[in-house]
Amino acid sequence: MSIERTVLLSFTSGAREAGTHTNLSAVRSDGPVLWVAGDETATIERLVADDPHEPRAYADQTSCRLADLVELPGEDADEEADIEGIARAGDFLWAVGSHSLRRKRIKARHDGDKALRRLARVTGQANRQVLVRMPVTDVDGLPTPVREATVAGRTQRAAVFGAHGPDLRDLLADDEHLAPFLPIPGKDNGLDVEGIAVAGERVYLGLRGPVLRGWAMVLELRPAVDPADPGRLVLEPFEDGRRYRKHVLDLAGLGVRDLCPHGADLLVLAGPTMDLDGPVHVYRWHGALTADTPQVVRGDLLTREVDLPFGVGVDHAEGIGLLDDDTAGPRLLVVYDSPAPERLHEHGVTADVVRLPPPATAG
Repeated sequence: MSIERTVLLSFTSGAREAGTHTNLSAVRSDGPVLWVAGDETATIERLVADDPHEPRAYADQTSCRLADLVELPGEDADEEADIEGIARAGDFLWAVGSHSLRRKRIKARHDGDKALRRLARVTGQANRQVLVRMPVTDVDGLPTPVREATVAGRTQRAAVFGAHGPDLRDLLADDEHLAPFLPIPGKDNGLDVEGIAVAGERVYLGLRGPVLRGWAMVLELRPAVDPADPGRLVLEPFEDGRRYRKHVLDLAGLGVRDLCPHGADLLVLAGPTMDLDGPVHVYRWHGALTADTPQVVRGDLLTREVDLPFGVGVDHAEGIGLLDDDTAGPRLLVVYDSPAPERLHEHGVTADVVRLPPPATAG
């Protein structure tokens, strides 16, 4: 492990009161700004770097409500979307909800039958079932998501998949691998999307669960704007007629916690699918963004790049974002859910900058 330094992330008092800084689930670096999200809101936060080339701190938080840009499926527009992944590609910012069910927690005050009743209660939230694409434009020198913008000479609207008609869970309802896990909560090895990467027309979704006999899964999608509704995304079919493609990765029993493009590769943050603390590693999936068939990713296609820290009940790495790249290797910014007390500061929390080895060509 090679942690070079820490970076201060500062949030508004309202965000700190809501616990956003202690529930970070996604991150992407974007020149002068950092995009982050917490898993208990339906917003994306923009933080501004003190130095775009060598950031030591990010502050000046601005919140972007997804409901201001697209129509969400939930009755309450501010119901949490459990955003677990952010991607920035071309002129668009992307966000994906977990698509997971949740099981009630047993808290310290619960005992006996009440505790067992809570543990039996499984619920879902409609806003979790979305994939959102937002055009980004320059406002006062900073990238800003907007409802509508001119992109490559065409008017593009913010658009969503999962708010109208079938969502991803519907498409997986007859899948031979994933369908049996749809009724199971995410933290119980059920379906749980926890990472997104976008390259051209390709969108990759990393699954924290299920992990099948030690194999993690990444779904590949081809979203496109619905010709009949510019605010809606549809999924283009692959050669076999399905609207998704499955890749399986040998992550030694771990699930995918985030994805990050690097050249033709994908960096994969891997961690436990169940309610455990660790281990946590970053893998490199060589040639992921150029593969044109379903992949069984093992051997020379997959290398373990670095191990990340974790604590007992704290410091759960949830998001990685590429800061920069040079001959010494790429540097990643790592954000944590449930940060240890020493990570907290008066205005927010610290993230880690981690150096990875230079990429090597798969043999």
